[in-house]
Amino acid sequence: MAIDSMLQRQVMGRFATGVTLLTTRFDEGVLGMTANAVMSLSLEPPLVVVSVDKKNSMHECVMRGKCFALNMLRADQEEISRRFAISGPKDFSGLRLTAAETGAPILVDAIAYVDCKLVEILPGGDHDMFVGEPIAGEVREGEPLIFFGGEYR
Repeated sequence: MAIDSMLQRQVMGRFATGVTLLTTRFDEGVLGMTANAVMSLSLEPPLVVVSVDKKNSMHECVMRGKCFALNMLRADQEEISRRFAISGPKDFSGLRLTAAETGAPILVDAIAYVDCKLVEILPGGDHDMFVGEPIAGEVREGEPLIFFGGEYR
């Protein structure tokens, strides 16, 4: 028998994660959300994964846009993480953005980013895992924003 979701949340909350701003573009629009269910899946071929709740508007937008970018946030970018973690429309105002290959928004001040084309969608309970092939990326200076025990560090 599986553990209950609250215990799972508490246990997994003891696993420190980096914090990313997941972005995509579709049609003429852009969307972003805070994500920490992220991993490097493979180096050969290069693949990364981000998990998105099926009920989140980002889910359909990544499927429609067939691309996404993962922007790794700096320690001083907690406000950006909080802004994009809430439900409802997301506000990109005041953020310095650019684009790489896919057109997904790239946060100029992030410590790193990876721009991906969507190559596969795998089911995972109430989430889907979007598998992306990195086609552009960059590493910059800075300390990472970490999430541990329900708090930013």
